[in-house]
Amino acid sequence: MSDNKKLTSIIIPAAISLTLGLAPFVPEPHIYKQFLNILNGTFTEPMDWFDLVLHGFPWIWLVYSIVQYFRK
Repeated sequence: MSDNKKLTSIIIPAAISLTLGLAPFVPEPHIYKQFLNILNGTFTEPMDWFDLVLHGFPWIWLVYSIVQYFRK
């Protein structure tokens, strides 16, 4: 795999993580709020689980892409 294609395989997940993974940005990133809810024990609604998956998946994809980049 060429270096350009390998780098693209990280840029796309990074861009999605910084947009969807952190949206909405104000007053705090939503994924951060979800982690605070888990720590505080207020993570009970089914919508909370959906939000965690929606905003957390790009970060998991980014970590996976970085691991794959350095494995090859």
